[in-house]
Amino acid sequence: MRAIQTERLRKEYSDEIIAVDGIDLQVEEGEMFAFLGPNGAGKTTTVRMLTTLLRPTSGRATVAGFDLLQDQHAIRRTIGVALQEAGLDPLSTGRELLQLQAQLCGLSTTDSKRRAQEMLELVGLTDASERNVKTYSGGMKRRLDLASALVHEPRILFLDEPTEGLDPASRQSVWQEVQRLNQRGMTVFLTTHYLEEADRLADRVAIIDHGYVVAEGTPAELKASVGSDVVTVHVGYGMVEPAKSLLSTLEGLRETRTNGSSLTLFVEDGTQAVAQVIRLLDGANVELGAVSVAQPSLDEVFLKATGSRLEGAAAATSEDNSDGNH
Repeated sequence: MRAIQTERLRKEYSDEIIAVDGIDLQVEEGEMFAFLGPNGAGKTTTVRMLTTLLRPTSGRATVAGFDLLQDQHAIRRTIGVALQEAGLDPLSTGRELLQLQAQLCGLSTTDSKRRAQEMLELVGLTDASERNVKTYSGGMKRRLDLASALVHEPRILFLDEPTEGLDPASRQSVWQEVQRLNQRGMTVFLTTHYLEEADRLADRVAIIDHGYVVAEGTPAELKASVGSDVVTVHVGYGMVEPAKSLLSTLEGLRETRTNGSSLTLFVEDGTQAVAQVIRLLDGANVELGAVSVAQPSLDEVFLKATGSRLEGAAAATSEDNSDGNH
């Protein structure tokens, strides 16, 4: 039995606004599954449908083997959910919040206290357990929200942009907890725009754009599907189109994508292409800012699948690398 399966799942708000347009997804038991896409692509809408917070317009889905439309109560007992905005009472202490959550899930007072302590220890918040939530940092709030989603020991954990807005150290702390849970057998379905994180952590990745799934596979499979070296060329203001025209004759060129003042070239031999790029642009007096060659990353997969780079992805990767964690 798959943890999650959807067939032609669709959500439309009007004839003009179709948030999710008939997607098919399969997530296996115990898998870490990353769902990538730009803002407005349909990621959060998909999560809200799968967690019974939003009713699909059409299609069908099962979560933990339960039908999305007929077994909503069973699904809610089986899943944990941490959405982008943590719904935490700022005047409660961390311990009080987790005890209340446990009682809402049907645990006795004694068991609620025990479970709250277990969760505090799991996410490293024992020392801050008696402080009001309003005094917590952003990373601490995300970890507390994660603990709240885990109180009832769910089989499947949904995380919607779990590290959005966090500093690199806090992101690393949250991901350590998520990895540990996944290693213990929990299925994790997460949305993120941090491509480096998805590449490093996810077993499989799906990319959604304008409501459609445009690419799916393991990170290695997706990067191999690019089938090319990647040459990035930065040119002067107003020079992108002339440069693109000049480089269309490049030997071994498979595809060109433009993004702002840069061009991304998918080529057979990156080292050879760099020399040609410099020669062609210099010969035509096109201002060249920088040129680099690399193996494909998920960033290039995303660019090839959607035609644009994922906003914030490059900045996030740069922050992480400067932090020394990766």
